[in-house]
Amino acid sequence: MAYSDNDITFENRGDLIASDRVEGTTVYNRQGERLGHISNFMVEKRSGQVRYAVLSFGGFLGLGQDHYPLPWSVLTYDTEKGGYVIDLAKEVLEAAPHYGVGERPFEDEAYGQSVYRYYGVTYPW
Repeated sequence: MAYSDNDITFENRGDLIASDRVEGTTVYNRQGERLGHISNFMVEKRSGQVRYAVLSFGGFLGLGQDHYPLPWSVLTYDTEKGGYVIDLAKEVLEAAPHYGVGERPFEDEAYGQSVYRYYGVTYPW
């Protein structure tokens, strides 16, 4: 059976999801507040492991948004919401490591370690 790109059953089959389906996906906290959306995710070149997803958060109508890297392991996909959920209050997220448009701190290994440390997860590289 063939599925079209717009067929929701195609998106939910199996454990894999295409990168273009992740980008733009809404992120909520446990309180149900919409925090932002996944703008992209960073993949380790050699292993192919996702290092972190980048949450676009803040601003107004897409202007002034900052980018908040989230270790992939802190995100849980919620099929009812059709988005990712993170167990984090908005105020905690606002204080998290982040960067602005045009900045590229993720090229620094120490920055990646600080992101994982902030969320209390082990940096695997």
